[in-house]
Amino acid sequence: MKRQIPLIIVLTLGIVFFIQFFIPSQISTNIYQTTLQWEIVISAFAIVLAIGSLINHHMLKIQRRKPHWWNSIVTLIAMLVMALLGILGRVEGMESLGQLYRTLFLYVQAPMDSAMFAILAFYMASAAYRAFRARSQEAALLLISGFIIMLGVVPFGSLLWSKIPDIAEWIMMVPNMAAKRGILFGVGLGMTATSLKIILGIERSWLGGGGK
Repeated sequence: MKRQIPLIIVLTLGIVFFIQFFIPSQISTNIYQTTLQWEIVISAFAIVLAIGSLINHHMLKIQRRKPHWWNSIVTLIAMLVMALLGILGRVEGMESLGQLYRTLFLYVQAPMDSAMFAILAFYMASAAYRAFRARSQEAALLLISGFIIMLGVVPFGSLLWSKIPDIAEWIMMVPNMAAKRGILFGVGLGMTATSLKIILGIERSWLGGGGK
């Protein structure tokens, strides 16, 4: 029964919301809005589970002394300190803790995020170099298109030829848009097929235990 009940709930709600989307009414709209509020509450519990999973993961690394296990200690301490500062900082008379929380966020967390994105730029450049190597006709076409677009978005391109920005815009709005729409159609069909498989109980991997 512990597997049948979730399947029944998913099937019932899937049919109800499918009908509500195509045949809206005041009653179905109210049910939909109420369900959205329930989702917010469920998401709060999901955050608790995520935090518990994170703590469990790092505690295992610390106990087993895995490589770089001291980073797990720093992570857990930072998470605890920021959580306490964020909660206590809203208590009357302890506004200084809230200010400390904002200071740590702006001058520690934000720079670390910026550093992470800066590192990703090198990976993107490396991936672009590998993708743009003209080993086939398709790769050569990608290389030429990318080169034209890069010239079209910088002032140097218009100095070489005034038509380069127009060509770059045409590539983005016509061939690129067509490919993008094709990908979106494929994603939409995939989402629809997966949703139907979940609603009808064909796909059960979300239940855990191998989905059997």
